[in-house]
Amino acid sequence: MIRQSSFLEDTPKLYLVATPIGNLEDITFRAVNILKSVDYIYAEDTRTSGQLLKHYDIKTPMKSFHKHNETSKHKAILEQLLRGNTLALISDAGTPLISDPGEQLVEIVSSNGFSVVPIPGASASISGLIVSGFKPHPYLFYGFLPSKTLQREAVLKNLRWLPYTLVFYESPHRIEAFVESIKSVFDSRRVIIARELTKRFEEILRFDLNESVDLSGLKGEMVVVVEGFEESKVLGKETLIDRIELLIDDGVSEKEAIKQVAHEENVKKNMVYMTYQTYKKQFRNQNQE
Repeated sequence: MIRQSSFLEDTPKLYLVATPIGNLEDITFRAVNILKSVDYIYAEDTRTSGQLLKHYDIKTPMKSFHKHNETSKHKAILEQLLRGNTLALISDAGTPLISDPGEQLVEIVSSNGFSVVPIPGASASISGLIVSGFKPHPYLFYGFLPSKTLQREAVLKNLRWLPYTLVFYESPHRIEAFVESIKSVFDSRRVIIARELTKRFEEILRFDLNESVDLSGLKGEMVVVVEGFEESKVLGKETLIDRIELLIDDGVSEKEAIKQVAHEENVKKNMVYMTYQTYKKQFRNQNQE
């Protein structure tokens, strides 16, 4: 077991420092002080981070750390810590490691006995979640879905029955395809798109998947929050089964009965199908006993 005492140990540390997600004022006093006090700052994009450092008169030397050089930088960062230097890792915006590189670095640094200390701050995913008006917990943060439609919808199918609020990131050139995918996979649910968070053109779009929405021309990075599945919003399981059984008794085929009940309740046919098939399996098992 490795036991870290972040404030009691006087040893070199790696700080994971959250930076603004848009508005430069979205940074803590502690974060600014840490960035001023460390020996080196490792940044995803030194040009972008350079603007932040200039704004707060932070003169600490910067080195690059991004997905293209991440592996090659691990050894150099570890050597810096072994020399007694204290370091900070920042991303272009928001909290490091959230859809950004750094996971392996944290594992390497901590496994070599050095402290990894979080400096909390802005997070686009949390900002989108709290402004959504949906249940804030439990929630599942997924980040970016696959860009290809079939792969994206395969992931969504694994998430659709989870009773968790779902949080995604998406880029402007894929947002229309993204919404079409959740429309095709999910039932009727509320969705928000939060774009340009904390910036001048911040905008929150709220809609239901049943609505026709125009998403053309949207710009900026986006957080998409989707309401979790709630069984209470559709008929109870027993009532669904009773409705299907009544239709079958009236001469309607099982397939058509399931389709009709799903249509009447505005829920996915697969959900009604799985509910009824589970019931039939349980009914057979009880009769066999």
